[in-house]
Amino acid sequence: MLAYIRYSPFQAFRIVSSRRPQGIMSISAGAGDPTDPGTAFKLLLSCPSGLPASQVFVNFDASYDRIPHPDASLEESINEIWNRRVQGNPSLYSGLKFRYGDHTVQYADGSDKISSICLHLGLTDYRSFVGTNLNPLWERFLFPSADDSLCCQHTSSPLGNGAIVETSDGKILILQRSHNVGEFPGYFVFPGGHSEPQEIGISSHCADKGTIQSDLINQKVCVEMFDGIIREVVEEIGVPAISLASNYLHLLLTYDPNIMPTAFFFLRCNLPAEEVREFYSKAQDGFESTQIFTVSRDDLKKLALKMPGCHCGGLALYDLMTETLSSHT
Repeated sequence: MLAYIRYSPFQAFRIVSSRRPQGIMSISAGAGDPTDPGTAFKLLLSCPSGLPASQVFVNFDASYDRIPHPDASLEESINEIWNRRVQGNPSLYSGLKFRYGDHTVQYADGSDKISSICLHLGLTDYRSFVGTNLNPLWERFLFPSADDSLCCQHTSSPLGNGAIVETSDGKILILQRSHNVGEFPGYFVFPGGHSEPQEIGISSHCADKGTIQSDLINQKVCVEMFDGIIREVVEEIGVPAISLASNYLHLLLTYDPNIMPTAFFFLRCNLPAEEVREFYSKAQDGFESTQIFTVSRDDLKKLALKMPGCHCGGLALYDLMTETLSSHT
């Protein structure tokens, strides 16, 4: 059930879901600012110690693509909204994205420790995302079901990514979004975006792929999940890719409103904050953000009151991650 709960920042909360046969999964929910619905989030999967690429798998298949809604007028609203957007901004491009369908979890024998996860991904595009998840009528696209994958079967739900980047002197990198962007203008965010199908030569599904080819494609998509977040950080912050290490997947989450999924990663940067700020001034992607902040953990929490839900969730996970590391030292 896609239910969302709002409360004060970082208050501990757990609900238990038993719908997956692999075991019981804890899910967290919360909000950066209880009065701002855009800061609400739900953790679908939390891995505070992180999962390397060797423990993350992908099942990329057309069965995880969006299913058109049976209401023809609602479907037509996708085109209407997109056309209005393009008229206002002719540079908009409907690029392909990986669509989040679901995930499964494998646990280590006799424990609740996650040994691996498998992401179930399809294809979608930016036009469908604007016309469903960002549609003023987005709730009408939801199917009444307690199963998340069925509930969101008519939405685009591209899998976004975000990175918590820690500098060599212990600062966290935060961007302030431009007031010219369509989503969350002026909000504070971690660097991120989306992994791109076309980066690995995917423009459509292969109808006649065999098992070997299917496995190879799944491996390529999995690698792109990890490569994609490095690329986003390089483009948005401007630091060299070689300065980034320790790439671990830590969680999957959605945020309300609009039921949009995001995968969060933790990266270490071997540069100090001052050098990072210098690189940012020459970054390739200068449209989406206006300035960078290199902040302490305490200052980071203060910014949570004006973070989109998925980034509030990323911050909540960073707290869990640091707590986990502290308990092991």
